[in-house]
Amino acid sequence: MNTTPLFVRVLAQEDLNFLLTNRIPRRLLTAFMGWFSRIEQPLVRDLSLYVWQKFADLELEDAAKSEFSSLHDCFIRALKPGARPVDPDPMNLVSPCDAIVGASGRVRGDVLIQAKGSSYALSDLLPDPELAKHYHDGTYVTLRLTSSMYHRFHAPHDLTVEEVTYVSGDTWNTNPIALARVEKLFCKNERAVLRTRLRASGHVVTLVPVAAITIASIRLHFLDVLLHLDYPGPNVMPCAAVSRKGDELGWFQHGSTILVFAPAGVELCESVQQGMRIRQGQALLRLVQQ
Repeated sequence: MNTTPLFVRVLAQEDLNFLLTNRIPRRLLTAFMGWFSRIEQPLVRDLSLYVWQKFADLELEDAAKSEFSSLHDCFIRALKPGARPVDPDPMNLVSPCDAIVGASGRVRGDVLIQAKGSSYALSDLLPDPELAKHYHDGTYVTLRLTSSMYHRFHAPHDLTVEEVTYVSGDTWNTNPIALARVEKLFCKNERAVLRTRLRASGHVVTLVPVAAITIASIRLHFLDVLLHLDYPGPNVMPCAAVSRKGDELGWFQHGSTILVFAPAGVELCESVQQGMRIRQGQALLRLVQQ
């Protein structure tokens, strides 16, 4: 019988998790996984997928295809048509991705929560000071993708992407253990800031895909460039990409976290609670009826 107190055992497991996923050459491992995951040799591919399914809740029933050329091909898989119904209510903004809901709620001035007992400033996350001010006392929600989830992300409403700012950075793990231990983690990692404007209401809603260890690099359909660790940043790229609610915007090369920011006039849906699993297309935020 194990007589070690439970909290000691939990702390030991968290220490090991943090050590294995953060106290290593993060960028080197990320580059290696980027290379390894693209190997199309059948034995390597099949063994990698077998191990992944053995140790993670990988579900491929709704994938558009049943066979993949490589591990990476499975990571960025598309889904069957209709696999993610999009909430039709024009007052609702939908989740841009499959995710676990993390910290969310009201931005207190310039400050918001990263994890319990840990906070960061909008001005440290968003390179544009005016955009950061736009969300003072606004609403935010953290959406964490696990490694086995669907990794593409979509437009939360009918909108125009007006600008993308790419910020190169580190690749800390973004799991709850790291979020509780690394100060201002989201502000340190590689990220893309997508400033969008809702076509009907004019609200400026910002999506911030944040990369992590083994899962860096972000692909956007409307930019003819792969945003990755060697790409200089911050780099501002004006654009005028029109998307309808539910349209695919791009994908992580593997997956990570998406932060969503909305100004006054947009509220978190009452059904959205921290720790719940949400699917792309489900109601996430709601326009306040004036």
